[in-house]
Amino acid sequence: MNHLKDKLQELKQFQDDAIICIQTLGQFNLWRNNEKVDSKQWGRDKTVQLLQYLISNRTRHALHKEKIMDHLWEDGDDRDFKVALHGINKVLEPERPSRTEPSYVIRQGISYQLDLEKIWIDVEALEQYVIIGNEAFGEDISISKAAYKSAIALYQGVYLPNRVFEDWSSEEREKIQILILGAYVILAEILLNENPLESIRLAQCAIAIDKTWEDAYRLQMQAYLIKGNRPQAIKAYQKCADVLDQEYGIDPLPATKKLLQEIENIN
Repeated sequence: MNHLKDKLQELKQFQDDAIICIQTLGQFNLWRNNEKVDSKQWGRDKTVQLLQYLISNRTRHALHKEKIMDHLWEDGDDRDFKVALHGINKVLEPERPSRTEPSYVIRQGISYQLDLEKIWIDVEALEQYVIIGNEAFGEDISISKAAYKSAIALYQGVYLPNRVFEDWSSEEREKIQILILGAYVILAEILLNENPLESIRLAQCAIAIDKTWEDAYRLQMQAYLIKGNRPQAIKAYQKCADVLDQEYGIDPLPATKKLLQEIENIN
């Protein structure tokens, strides 16, 4: 498990050391040498869009310029791409000498990708923290807890909220939502006996993101039961049943019904 502990430390260190740090959750911000880049420095919105597209597709192989333009701008042309790319490089490296290769956007012919070893991005870090948490789960709970807590600390809201209607951002948004819901629920499960009130809070955070997330209701029921609050546990079930009926016209899962039965059978 030492390698996971080291990896956790490396991730935290990278956030402290990175010259470029990018926030995509809750809002979009970029810091260069710990100074937030003013919105005026971006110039055109197409510059921001291009960077956000590269972030959304950061784990793929280098992206072909034509494919990028097709996804981003229906009426875009080669000039739009060049201007937007120049704008990104200018924001990331305002002091870079002309005719030298950019440090942060890797170019291979007419394909482009971000250098993830040099740019700290909140969604990338969140994903890595969740991976560590999952790997450590059942082996080293302290590492698992620390990793999930780090992931949750980074979650400031929906991914790129100003691009929620853009198709190219939806896959990443859905992936991050699943990851953060998992982090909330698994951490709530880990803390169930140790700190049931915190489990209830974490489960509520998951429900705030997705009110149909049944695992979270089940954890609340268990936590209330540990606290000796049987009426509140039953209330949590009823809330779950009502939401599922309203949203999908379905009943809670057998596991949730079974838990209710166990709670009701307590003398």
